[in-house]
Amino acid sequence: MRTIKRNAFVLPAIALLLFTACNNSKNNNEMETNNKEINQIFPKGEKINNNYFSGTAWLQMLVTDKENFDLTIGNVIFEPGVRNNWHSHPGGQILLCTKGQGYYQEKDKPIQLLNVGDVVEIHADVVHWHGATPDSEFEHIAISPQSHKGAVIWMEPVTDEEYNSYSSK
Repeated sequence: MRTIKRNAFVLPAIALLLFTACNNSKNNNEMETNNKEINQIFPKGEKINNNYFSGTAWLQMLVTDKENFDLTIGNVIFEPGVRNNWHSHPGGQILLCTKGQGYYQEKDKPIQLLNVGDVVEIHADVVHWHGATPDSEFEHIAISPQSHKGAVIWMEPVTDEEYNSYSSK
């Protein structure tokens, strides 16, 4: 299993790290207009319109300057029960869980429950999926380092049987 760490300092660190990126991408008035939900750190973003998610999810890109930073950072929100397809990242990925409960699973391993404050370190080329639990919206910051190696390699959808295989044991 990949490392999942609990850290009480994750949310403040995220806010500090990404403060500049938010201010560069939107001014304060635009952020207030787009930020209708109470306690929403980042704007909800654009609805993801592709076949790689099982339902409704949103993406707000926070850092896209690959040339200077060699990474991208986005805030992803999943409706309850929504997950993405199996996929991998040539440069790896880091998930910082910020709201709700979610699932994370690597191929041929059990599902892991994700809670606010969890950090998931996903090594390069590890096939995995993540998404919301059946009863909770789920939000995470997705950091994709080493973007010069490529973005994401999408694969087949997660089956209902795979998604429903979570066991708290």
